[in-house]
Amino acid sequence: MGRSVLVIEDDHDIAELVSLNLRDEGYTVEVAADGEAGLAAARRLEPDLVVLDLMLPGLDGLSICRELRAGERHIPILMLTARTAEVDRVLGLEMGADDYLTKPFSVRELVARVRALLRRVEALGSAEPAAGPLRVGGLEIDPARRTVRVDGVPPDLTAREFDLLLFLARHPGRVYSRLQLLDKVWGYSHEGYEHTVNSHINRLRGKVEADPAKPRYVLTVWGVGYKLAESRDLE
Repeated sequence: MGRSVLVIEDDHDIAELVSLNLRDEGYTVEVAADGEAGLAAARRLEPDLVVLDLMLPGLDGLSICRELRAGERHIPILMLTARTAEVDRVLGLEMGADDYLTKPFSVRELVARVRALLRRVEALGSAEPAAGPLRVGGLEIDPARRTVRVDGVPPDLTAREFDLLLFLARHPGRVYSRLQLLDKVWGYSHEGYEHTVNSHINRLRGKVEADPAKPRYVLTVWGVGYKLAESRDLE
């Protein structure tokens, strides 16, 4: 059986178009048309991925996102939104969405994003399955529990911010370009999306650095990309 996808979308035409194309790709697809039914289906089915509309009747997409993130299992969430303001996209990511698409969107792009999210989850999950917590200075990352502490204090990271930090922490001192990070952490490397890495790095620094303007952990290598500092760099 293929990977399972739950589509929570109240627009019947969009839901049918998305589900048809995902089934053509070999995914098992279930559809829910409102927030309450979508959350119940997510809990019952435990899908491999959720395609989630932001604006839903009843329970909205942000509330569903929050509820799913409160569970122990991390389900990748691709959020769909008709809004174009940056604040709405950021809010969705802050609530725990892994990625987003703004309506109207290309169905081919949606399928590519679904494929990329599932591939990324598999890659991150199998990278170091037996590894314990990773430590660099006062930064501690527990891959199994998906938790982070900075000098004992847990910052409130989104799913993507955690994955970005974890990837860099597994390769301390190694420099990655923005395109490489898109490929390794986001699962796609299309040019034109490099600004996505920049914005996530900035938000990540705002949460793990004492002074984001003078970062100690997440460092910029000018003209190349980003890296996580090594312990010796902090001595």
